[in-house]
Amino acid sequence: MTNDAETIRGWLSGRVPQDWFDGAPEVTVDREEITVVGALPLPETAEGASDAERAAAVAGRISEFRDRTREQRIRIARELEHRSGRKVAWGVRVGERRQLFTTLAVPVMTRLRQPERQVLDTLVESGVARSRADALAWCVRLVGRNASDWLTDLRTAMDQVATVRAQGPGA
Repeated sequence: MTNDAETIRGWLSGRVPQDWFDGAPEVTVDREEITVVGALPLPETAEGASDAERAAAVAGRISEFRDRTREQRIRIARELEHRSGRKVAWGVRVGERRQLFTTLAVPVMTRLRQPERQVLDTLVESGVARSRADALAWCVRLVGRNASDWLTDLRTAMDQVATVRAQGPGA
């Protein structure tokens, strides 16, 4: 199997049981990890249920799915890890709640100049982050949340560049 995202999504579409998710799972691929997130139906609750009751029902639905599918998810993940050379993480989405089960935390080396280090140190000294590494992860999450439309546009443009390169001379 090649390591491109389309091939991985296709393989998972054929391998993941059809009754697990509402629709095809969302598959995210990077150099180290493949994350598979499927939509589960909202659980039924009594008419007039409180927010706390609905939240508990969603938590129960997620827990039930995780327990019921654990062994089969592990088998599928091992197959895909062998084929792709990447770790596989699973998660679900129920309504507005998205929960990942087990994911990688991959170290990333970076060189920062003093002004950037001062930003990280301020976050640590203020108690927002436990360490510079935690502060940097916090900053990346913040940018990801606040620049999601721009990042989506950038990824779309990169996909288009890859398509044009594949159609070029010598392809």
